[in-house]
Amino acid sequence: MLYNQPIPTMNNHTPSSPIISTLEEILLQHDRRGISALRTHLPADNYLQTAEFALQRAARVLIVTGFYVNGTAETDGPPGALALAGGFSRLGSQVTLVSDRYGLPFLASDTSACKLVDFPITGPEESRLYAKSLLDEIQPTLLISVERCGLTPEGVYRNMRSVDISPHTARLDELFFGQENSIGIGDGGNEIGMGLLYPQLLQLPDLVKHPTSTATTRLLISTVSNWAACGLLGAMSRLSGQNLLPTVQEQSDVLHRIVDRGATNGVNGVCEYKVDGYDEAVNDGILEDIYRWVES
Repeated sequence: MLYNQPIPTMNNHTPSSPIISTLEEILLQHDRRGISALRTHLPADNYLQTAEFALQRAARVLIVTGFYVNGTAETDGPPGALALAGGFSRLGSQVTLVSDRYGLPFLASDTSACKLVDFPITGPEESRLYAKSLLDEIQPTLLISVERCGLTPEGVYRNMRSVDISPHTARLDELFFGQENSIGIGDGGNEIGMGLLYPQLLQLPDLVKHPTSTATTRLLISTVSNWAACGLLGAMSRLSGQNLLPTVQEQSDVLHRIVDRGATNGVNGVCEYKVDGYDEAVNDGILEDIYRWVES
C-alpha cells in the first residue's frame, strides 16, 4: 500500500464547483430525506477511516447490491457496486458481485473480471445454508453492501414506502451476520448496514418508518448510495496514491446501460436516466467534487 504518496492528476475531469472541505459534506449535498441527521453519530472522518479499513482487507472482496422496485431493480446501487468492483480490481483484489434475479442483469457484461453470483430468493434456512456455502467458497476478506434492502427486526424487507418486498428480495443479510469485516452503504435507513444506527433511526420516523436491524462493521451514509461508493473510492485513492475512481463519463455510461436494460429511478419507478430523482448533471457534479477533494 502506497500511503502518503502524491495523488496523480485525474484524467477526463473538469471541476465545476468550489472545493468543499470534507468528503462527508460533498456526499450529503442535496439531502432531501434527512439522512444528514445521522452524521453526528459517525466519526468526522468516517470515509477516510473506512477507506483505511477497506485497504487493509482488500484481498478478496464480496460486494452485494440490487434494490427491488416495480419488477426490476433501481438505478441506485449497481453503478456504485460496479465502480467499487473496478477500483478494487485495480488494486489486484479478487472481486465477487452478488445480487438476485432482479439486480444481476445490471451487473452482467460489465464485470468480466469479476465472479457473478445469483443468490436465490428462498426461505430463511435455505438462504442461510446458501450464504454459508458461498462464504466458505470465497473466503472474503471484506464484504460491502451498496444500497441493498436489509431485514427489519420482524424479518421483513420494506421499501421507502413501507411496502413489503420480501417475496422479491433474496436474503443477502445472511452473508453479513457475524462478519467483522464488513461495510454498509445506505441513504435511507432500510439498507444493509444501517442497523449499526438502529436506535438513532427509531428517532427519525420521517426518514424511515421501518429501519433495518442488519448492521455492518463500518457504515457510510450519503444522499445517494452510488455517491458513497465513489466517495469510498476517492478516500482509498487519497490513501493509496492510486486513482481508483471511475471517470465521470464511465459512470454516465453505466447509468445509461442499466436504464436501457430496464433499471428504474427508485423514487418513481420510471425508466429514466436519474438516480433517486437526481438527474445526470447532479450525479456528474458529485463525482467531480470527489475528484477535486482527492486532488486537494
